[in-house]
Amino acid sequence: MNVLPPRRVTRREAVTQNFHGTIVADPYHWLEDDNSPEVKQWVDAQNSDFQNYIGNFAVRNQFKNRLTSLWDYARCGVPRNVNGVYYTWRNNGLQNQNVLYRSANPTDIGELVLDPNTLSTDGTVAVTNFAYSPNGKYLAYGLSSSGSDWQTIHLLNLETLQNLPDNLQHVRYTRPCWLPDSSGFFYSGFPAPKTSQVLEADAKNMQVRLHILGQDQNQDTIIYKDDNNPDWNFSFSADEDKKWAFINVWYGTLRKNQLYFRPLEKLDAPWQPIADNFGECWDVIDVIDDVAYIETKQDAPFGKVMSVKLSENGISHWQTVIPDTGEMLEYVVLVNSQILCVTLHHAAHRLMLYGLDGKFVREIALPSKGSITGYFAKPCDTEMFFQFASALYPSAVMKYSFATGEMVTVFAPQIDFNFDAYETVQEFCTSKDGTRVPMFITKRKGLAKDGSHPVYLYGYGGFEISMTPSFAPSTLAWLEQGGIYVVACLRGGNEYGEAWHRAGMLESKQNVFDDFIASAEYLISENYTSKDKIGIHGGSNGGLLTGACLTQRPDLFGAVAVAVPVLDMLNYHRFTIGRYWIGEYGSADDPQQFPFMYKYSPLHNVKMNTVYPPTLILTADTDDRVVPSQARKFAATLQAADGGTNPIFIRIEKSAGHGMGKPIAKMIEERADLLAFLLVNLCKA
Repeated sequence: MNVLPPRRVTRREAVTQNFHGTIVADPYHWLEDDNSPEVKQWVDAQNSDFQNYIGNFAVRNQFKNRLTSLWDYARCGVPRNVNGVYYTWRNNGLQNQNVLYRSANPTDIGELVLDPNTLSTDGTVAVTNFAYSPNGKYLAYGLSSSGSDWQTIHLLNLETLQNLPDNLQHVRYTRPCWLPDSSGFFYSGFPAPKTSQVLEADAKNMQVRLHILGQDQNQDTIIYKDDNNPDWNFSFSADEDKKWAFINVWYGTLRKNQLYFRPLEKLDAPWQPIADNFGECWDVIDVIDDVAYIETKQDAPFGKVMSVKLSENGISHWQTVIPDTGEMLEYVVLVNSQILCVTLHHAAHRLMLYGLDGKFVREIALPSKGSITGYFAKPCDTEMFFQFASALYPSAVMKYSFATGEMVTVFAPQIDFNFDAYETVQEFCTSKDGTRVPMFITKRKGLAKDGSHPVYLYGYGGFEISMTPSFAPSTLAWLEQGGIYVVACLRGGNEYGEAWHRAGMLESKQNVFDDFIASAEYLISENYTSKDKIGIHGGSNGGLLTGACLTQRPDLFGAVAVAVPVLDMLNYHRFTIGRYWIGEYGSADDPQQFPFMYKYSPLHNVKMNTVYPPTLILTADTDDRVVPSQARKFAATLQAADGGTNPIFIRIEKSAGHGMGKPIAKMIEERADLLAFLLVNLCKA
């Protein structure tokens, strides 16, 4: 039965751009206007086409029902000890947003404190960053609507559980930092964007401000700004004892920053530099006895820990505490007056414990190859809570005692799935230039390598983000259908240090696509699957990945999913925060960078009368990080150019953003559509 609707034809315009003498057509430029009635009609028509298509397949509702069942399990975040009271975010199963509870014991659910599910009828209001006041009386928390990066900061009285009237708007990329006496907090904010430009607003001229409880936001004191550099951003933080304040100055996604400090309570004291040249990454871990412990990549491509003495007159006594070990330093915690390092060993986490003098103490064994996805510990604590997960290990909360060396499970999810029947193995493929690329392959035990299995291959490859093992109910649903789930750890990430990252950025971005293509070819050559049964998926930068692989190797894949994607490499930097990514991608405004970007830009490399594999493009109407117009233009271009009869659809989620805070109900619907699309098109025979 042919369930495909007639291919929709999108209106074209004679619009062009001139890049250094190269004329580039932009026929769907009109699809960039989010407020246009014609664009809204186009979106509704495209959504209708896809829903009419996917609704023909019984497996779609089968996936939805199974995902609903798999997602319906109690979940627990990492307990946070606030003056002897444990605060924990929990979910009883299908709640759209996690709910905050508190108790005297970290294993008890206790009293309800804050339920974001009551703030909207559809679950699209989510809590973002939050911070407890030092006296334990207040909670400052940010709310985001419809997945937007913009948020408002609210205040909850933890004694009465009533909100204060304070409401701070035009905030993003910030976490409140409280004064020692709990009378107010520091935060980063922006001038108010024009109402009609909220989605496209590019967030410039950030300021660090001090808000005193009860005062109007317009009266907040500006603590730090730089009118000469409107693109720069500022993060304010303090040590655990609230003695020292730090300003982190950054201007893009490359992890290079300036770092300054001063006494927290002396608002008129000058800011003293720790690092002031954007030479490398400098992150303060914490301070003990006026000695700041700092994680940096300065002359250490895998990261190292240094210490420096702080005083009102400046810094002194720099020394390396833990040198570069050749294994990627993911993050560092001061706990039990020791240094705990989370490192990467072939893309899986390890826990390494050191003394403050840098002497190695021991490795703390983890349950399996996996990831630490959250933690809570203070320098004086004798125990640490953390969350651990892998593809077949649902996120569990562990507690480690530094006094006894004992590891106990505080919370373990109970899910209706036969985990013992499956396994995750790590294998390596060889990329085009000979580079070994690791991948995690999750499959049924004893699976026959006969080339018959549908494969869901996922990748990202950029921004120093490591693809460590993680858990998702959708993986289980895919495995139950006889599928194999694979995560490829591509260059551009952080798995093997800065050289690995740089080998996948700017003029070397093609390496990332080559790595992903090599991963697919390896799975075929090893007889896990065949090219007609391999589907690829990636989101955001990973959407660029799958978009580029689609246009470069349309013959290799049985199905492609391109989610919340960066696809227009010639114009991405003109929207919202796209300019932050220039250090990673480059800019077409630069005549030296334009050629290599134009060469792989997915939007500009769709070729007429080419047979493209079944393709699903996913985006959201209020994505203010990667604007949806890129996905819309790509869909129109691909539909017009395709020389075959395979399904090519775009799915535009309503009242959703880039992914942050997405309600469980929307996640289930989206994943059901995605998995059904992949399975239907990979198993046509």
